[in-house]
Amino acid sequence: MESGGAVQSRHSNRPGSGRTSRRRTRRAPQPRYSAGRLLSKGLTKADWPKVWRHHDLKPRYDVVIIGGGLHGLATAYYLAAYHGVRNIAVLDKGYLGGGGSGRNTAIVRSNYLTPEGVRFYDRSLKLYENLASELNFNVMFSQRGHLTLAHNDGGLRTMRWRAEVNKVQGVDSEVIGPEEIKKLVPSMDTSAQARYPILGALYHPPGGIIRHDAVVWGYARAAAGLGVHLHQETEVTGIDVRHGRVTGVRTTRGDIATGTVVNCTAGWATLISEMAGVEMPVTTSPLQAAVTEPVKPFLDTVVVSGTLHVYVSQTDRGELVFGASVDPFTSYSVRGSLEFVEGLASNVLKLMPGLSKMRLLRQWAGLCDMTPDYSPIMGPTSVEGFFVDVGWGTYGFKAGPVAGEAMAECISTGRTPQIIAHFGLDRFRSGRLVGEKGAAAVGH
Repeated sequence: MESGGAVQSRHSNRPGSGRTSRRRTRRAPQPRYSAGRLLSKGLTKADWPKVWRHHDLKPRYDVVIIGGGLHGLATAYYLAAYHGVRNIAVLDKGYLGGGGSGRNTAIVRSNYLTPEGVRFYDRSLKLYENLASELNFNVMFSQRGHLTLAHNDGGLRTMRWRAEVNKVQGVDSEVIGPEEIKKLVPSMDTSAQARYPILGALYHPPGGIIRHDAVVWGYARAAAGLGVHLHQETEVTGIDVRHGRVTGVRTTRGDIATGTVVNCTAGWATLISEMAGVEMPVTTSPLQAAVTEPVKPFLDTVVVSGTLHVYVSQTDRGELVFGASVDPFTSYSVRGSLEFVEGLASNVLKLMPGLSKMRLLRQWAGLCDMTPDYSPIMGPTSVEGFFVDVGWGTYGFKAGPVAGEAMAECISTGRTPQIIAHFGLDRFRSGRLVGEKGAAAVGH
């Protein structure tokens, strides 16, 4: 999605459930402007105060977080806000949010397949519901509902399985038929003559979309206001390890002494971990997406088809955002391809033939780190002081808040929270995998 100002969503937000933590947030002081002053600044093109400022690299930090995307910024924020750890550096070799956080299609949901996954993503959804208030920043969360289509008997059985797992965990999900789907998405071809007839769908009302750049800016502003140093254009070139524990980080701007390093990167997760001597069972593949010209709003829900490997939603400005599964090869390339666009357009038109006249504006790609069981790798490693929050595949953005919250607790207390206990690196040696392919194999 493209960047934009903080405008109110055309959909009203569902009421949040409230934070379960007993700790209260210490918000960063925020500038306040009267309507007249805002208008004056807009007309005169006056310089706005910087949301966060540039810092010289300190010789030592208590915690160094590698990766200035959503996960890195959320971890820094929750460490500072709830655990009193303020001497933190967030390092990014580019700019904040310039990786996967700024290249995704910003779909949020919690209707996963395993109990561990459902609990985890539902906590993130609850945090998202209250994030605008938490950060004092409009993140434009629109809970418009999420549909996962079933085109055959096997797909319908999987949807029913997921619905029951969701209900046991207290998540709002149900299987609905073609008639109800047609009411939610009038443009959908639900007839029996369709190339891929729709037998039903898993309907998840709390799901929706959120403005990805607003989420990144909100966390960055709040973390900076609490004293966190945000270092852009600072590439990590090495991690120093002595006697089995982290002692420092080397960067293109100088060396940093630290006892705690957190790998919150996407695309380069294996390279950063190897600097600390930790191997990751992760492969990296491109994930492409595209956006159309804006049109009058007509698609209120997010639509996903695993059979056709496509998902589509409409932004508040009217563009249709499309995506598919990751490219069928490993690569660090973020260039779009004609093959992707042709396949995507063909599959979208099988669902909604009326979109044939819409013009495609642009396409882009990001990098996805895929694990063998389609679940992330989170927590401590065999190197003392080296933590990882990686392997997010195509579903990292929806997990950002809970990942930051859990990683902050893990780092500050030295104990792995139960909500991420199943996602440890050691599960690949013990064989206790958390198989989420049935709910995460398609992009969103």
